[in-house]
Amino acid sequence: MRATISMAALAATLAATPVMAQQTSDNAKPAAATPGEIVVTAQRRTESSQKVAIALTALSGDQMAEKAVVVQRDLQNIAPGLSIVKAGLTESINIRGIGLASGSPQVANGVASYVDGLFQPPITQSFDLYDIQSIEVLRGPQGTLVGSNSTGGAIFINTKRPELGKLGGDATAEYGSYNNVRLNGALNVPVSDNFALRFATNHHWRDSYYTDLGPYKNRPDSLKEHDERLSALYKSGGFSAYWKAELSEKSTGGYAYQPIAGTAFSAGRQSSRYPLNYDTPTANFERAFNTALELKYQTPGGLVIRSLSGYQNKRIWNVYDVDGANQAQAPGPFGPQTEDQYVRERQISQEINIISPDSKAFNYILGGYYQHNKIDVLLHYNGTAPFPIVVNPMNDKTTLGVFAQANYRITDKLEVQAGTRYSHYHVDGTGAVYLGGTPPAAFLTIPQTGTEGDGRMTGKLALNYKPDGNNLFYVFAARGYKPGGINPPGGSFNPETVWDFEAGWKSSFLDRRVRTQLGVFYNKYNNFQMDVISPLSGQNGVVNLANATIKGFEGQIQAKLAGFGLDAGVSYVDSQLSSVSVINKWQPGAANAQLPACTATITTNCFAYQIMTSNAGPNLLSPKWTWNAGLDYTFRLGEGRTLVPRVNYSYVGSQWAYVTYLPQYDLINARHLVNANITLNWGRWKAEVYGTNLTKEFFVTGQSTLNEFYNAPREFGVRLGVKL
Repeated sequence: MRATISMAALAATLAATPVMAQQTSDNAKPAAATPGEIVVTAQRRTESSQKVAIALTALSGDQMAEKAVVVQRDLQNIAPGLSIVKAGLTESINIRGIGLASGSPQVANGVASYVDGLFQPPITQSFDLYDIQSIEVLRGPQGTLVGSNSTGGAIFINTKRPELGKLGGDATAEYGSYNNVRLNGALNVPVSDNFALRFATNHHWRDSYYTDLGPYKNRPDSLKEHDERLSALYKSGGFSAYWKAELSEKSTGGYAYQPIAGTAFSAGRQSSRYPLNYDTPTANFERAFNTALELKYQTPGGLVIRSLSGYQNKRIWNVYDVDGANQAQAPGPFGPQTEDQYVRERQISQEINIISPDSKAFNYILGGYYQHNKIDVLLHYNGTAPFPIVVNPMNDKTTLGVFAQANYRITDKLEVQAGTRYSHYHVDGTGAVYLGGTPPAAFLTIPQTGTEGDGRMTGKLALNYKPDGNNLFYVFAARGYKPGGINPPGGSFNPETVWDFEAGWKSSFLDRRVRTQLGVFYNKYNNFQMDVISPLSGQNGVVNLANATIKGFEGQIQAKLAGFGLDAGVSYVDSQLSSVSVINKWQPGAANAQLPACTATITTNCFAYQIMTSNAGPNLLSPKWTWNAGLDYTFRLGEGRTLVPRVNYSYVGSQWAYVTYLPQYDLINARHLVNANITLNWGRWKAEVYGTNLTKEFFVTGQSTLNEFYNAPREFGVRLGVKL
């Protein structure tokens, strides 16, 4: 009720606001349409995406609905080379096969995600995207301005900021299949000539795609979410202050998955697509709070001094049916498999920049960075062994960085760019894994203590050539780094590093009605971090498994021709991971905890692990081919009205999820996705009919332990919006 009233009031306010934009006469000849220029800020400057010498995909907030982007995971349908797979608590984000292939809290992101400049911890990244200004997906290591956590690339999500002197906003209402209801909107209020506020909200409900046949009638993968964001902007002379605070809460009724065929509990696997059969209650609740303060001062000479401070507090509570099956159908040795999980991560960060004006031949950016994360994990396992297991690791992590990047225009057409960064990382771990319950009931304690610190120099050297205003050629070498960490009990793992060599060409044709971006790359990737079973504890631990070579090419096009709009992208990634030897996690019983000291007298839950050695294979979570295309046509109906049908297609190739390379377990098959919409625009109003997954594709979207996740079924819906 609160959401309905607030959205109704917001819509009424907007509808009553007079239209201030001058309308174009129907008799006037419209100018030739060109693909909209998208401004990006990933390099701390405001630049056209077509003039930035980086392989990237940029998306405006207005394009999100037409391309069916609701959450961050949808970006893989429009950004070539990007793969995002579900892993339960987290999502594994990889670009060109580099990023995150581990669910351990010890492992850092390899694709750094930022919201309004704040680095995002990997938990609670699946909230709705709303009131968005732009999204930038940068491919390849961003070792200078982003630093650590960007071996694969970076994703920048920029929300809309308050605007001075403007009263306005927007409101949208949506209804679709599975009782999908979404209400969102924003209101911009000019308080004075120098001060403005913006309030944005999002409310989203949806029934579950799944039917739980078990005794508890769970509603996994249903959705109840609300998000609120308040921001403020003050400007006076060369000084500006931007502040925001945001709260997001979501409940899904638990995660939805089924046992992978052929594994220990696959007898409980359902034969049809969307029934589940859990024998324990399931639940999932996520809450995230973040606040940011950006202070900027521009001197009369154009020098900018910038400070960005942030605080985030993210929490997740989960109750799992670990085996994803009903023991009545798939009896196991220890009864129902359940897990209660609580994870909390708090982060404070501070960045300082000094940014020179770019009007002269020489310009530069200087910066310093501080980040501290505190992670608390508490898991209670029951049924995975003849005794309860309590996992309670706690980590304190600190990241420091100093960096500099300089550009020098040798001539009007030729520019050299050089950047360097030193990052330092330190982690302290405490806590333990308790077998048999918490003390004093525990009969064995496995400490999770440890300390690890490392640091690396990263950076970039590039040569950029602009023969004219429509072409940019670039070539560069860049180095990326992801920190190591502790690997209890009594171990650690080393940082990942990658050398990236790239060449690219961005161009505009036909009076800029066609834009293209082409590139080739070659990567040397070292010390790949991966979860494997530790024979000391029976739990997953992190090790540096192997090295890899990764090479390929990418291409994108955007065009507006005679009423048609086209955008498309393709990526080819050829990777090879060196040979590795690991415990076969698919071996019956391997997922159960083993005692570290199995002797002739201690034999309970002890057996010989099966070691598998793989030949060189492709890197994990690295589809060889990804491509996407969107086509629309604008019918002009007169009196300012247009009708725009659009169809989107995306393909993500098959990818391996684990290094044993067993097709029946480790292979995530390729998938195709077709979405479409028809939009009627008239003045400030917009009405849309949409359909997603029109061909009713059914595919695996990720794995966790012995279970696999699935995609959403076909959905239809209508959307109505008003905008000033």
